[in-house]
Amino acid sequence: MPVGRSQHTNERAEAHGCGTGILKHAPCKDCQAIMKVLLLKDPKEDDCGQDPYIRELGLYGLEATLIPVLSFEFLSLSSFSEKLSHPEGYGGLIFTSPRAVEAVELCLEKDNKTEVWKHSLKEKWNAKSVYVVGSATSSLVNKIGLDTEGESCGNAEKLAEYICSRESPALPLLFPCGTVKGEILPKMLKDKGIPMESIIVYQKVPHPGIQVNLHSYYSQQGIPASITFFSPSGLTHSLKHIQELSGDNIGRIKFAAIGPSTARALAAQGLPVSCTAESPTPPALAKGLRLALQAPGC
Repeated sequence: MPVGRSQHTNERAEAHGCGTGILKHAPCKDCQAIMKVLLLKDPKEDDCGQDPYIRELGLYGLEATLIPVLSFEFLSLSSFSEKLSHPEGYGGLIFTSPRAVEAVELCLEKDNKTEVWKHSLKEKWNAKSVYVVGSATSSLVNKIGLDTEGESCGNAEKLAEYICSRESPALPLLFPCGTVKGEILPKMLKDKGIPMESIIVYQKVPHPGIQVNLHSYYSQQGIPASITFFSPSGLTHSLKHIQELSGDNIGRIKFAAIGPSTARALAAQGLPVSCTAESPTPPALAKGLRLALQAPGC
């Protein structure tokens, strides 16, 4: 079964999901119908107990359902743990995904280094630069005690520009990443002479429930007004099922991407990209989808 859906009643919703009601968006009379949209991502509850994407899209009159399309396997944790134990050998850290941060947590738990991290290693890493993409990744990095910078850059290319504007060639930046990583950031740093050492700490594999969950959604909800992809890998593992389930109606769907690399992957498949979020955040996606789905003249 699909794992999450917004409970939208009207255009008012709790501020930040747990405060005073705020009128976030008041569409014209002809735009009042609630549209059903599909987000191909894992559910992530925030402090208010709800996925922030479901809540934010609900404020814009969009009923969102989440279906995970990827699972993750962690790799090379012993080697990564050893590198984390020697901050003196690096100029800083780069995190471009929540999974890379999870790999740090697994290393600390697996090797019983939690106390050493708290009392020694954390301080040493905090004396260096810790670069991140996006608020979700930044929040996870903060939770393990590290201060971050660059989170507002929004994507890897902008983060690379930010790093290049601040770093000078010295010790390498440690970059934990997945097997399928964008080449833009490494190339830009290399071109500027900024040393970087990447280590693959996870790989993406298809979620075992993709086909069943998508079939269940289409059977119960019909064709969604929009489908948002959150990574090129997610697109790769789900597109065939979506094409089969949508059939001749696929042209009715507005396809959206969480960022530029995913938008390029959609375009490479010959699919029109109706919306690319300005940043990988719930407000940016909600705003983009609302504009993409708005009836002419509204």
